[in-house]
Amino acid sequence: MTKNQLSIFNRLRPVTVGFDNIFDHFERMVDDDLFSIPSVNYPPYNIVKTGPNTYDVELALAGFSRDDIDVEFAEGILTIRSKDRKESEEVDDVVIHKGISKRFFSKAFTIADDVEVKGAELKDGLLKVSLERIIPESRKPRVIEIK
Repeated sequence: MTKNQLSIFNRLRPVTVGFDNIFDHFERMVDDDLFSIPSVNYPPYNIVKTGPNTYDVELALAGFSRDDIDVEFAEGILTIRSKDRKESEEVDDVVIHKGISKRFFSKAFTIADDVEVKGAELKDGLLKVSLERIIPESRKPRVIEIK
């Protein structure tokens, strides 16, 4: 994507109020060549809207336990990664065929400022991170009385 393709952000700035940080965020993403990096599809994941203001990020993590995974939220980035497994793996069994991957992964999601991470649960090989958009009173619809 070139700067010319980003000119839509500059055309939108005069007709919007308070969205500068969003435009700046998109411009940084393009400047960092985020869109030219090939996406990694491991582990597979879903982003599910579970209600008007609630979401779940689901990752398929067959064979991983709670102790194998770190979930961290800092500065608007939700990062889910596997821990280094070299120390904890047992070598008693000889694997004849390895079809279930337990490789290292790190997946990051950008979370909006008004979204809170409520918790995470690992059940039946599916890690579910619950999120909720918190709408302040000042952003809720209201009727303005005309004087």
